[in-house]
Amino acid sequence: MRDFQTLTSLNMVESFIDKHPLAFLYISRPNCSVCHGLLPQVQELMMRYPDIHLAHIDVTEVPELAGKFSIFTVPVLLLFVDGKEYIREARIVHMQLLEDKIDKIYENRLE
Repeated sequence: MRDFQTLTSLNMVESFIDKHPLAFLYISRPNCSVCHGLLPQVQELMMRYPDIHLAHIDVTEVPELAGKFSIFTVPVLLLFVDGKEYIREARIVHMQLLEDKIDKIYENRLE
């Protein structure tokens, strides 16, 4: 399973998105059972995409993130391509649909 870099400030998040052409954010909070159950599935899925850089943010540590990215619930999964949001999944995530969406973007980037 791939590890996620932990980001603890809005500046770190913005820098991470700017620095990496393919940036994936996993946004959660500590007492969220859905967040904790989904994370290992996402880590396993991301093994297929070595060029996507991964980060995890605890929204309770970076509350301004909610306003910046219009987050109303957790978990939220965001994929940025060249700084632009391409995928947003929240709360109930269908892994096969997420994989299909990432596949399309990833394959187009490799061509």
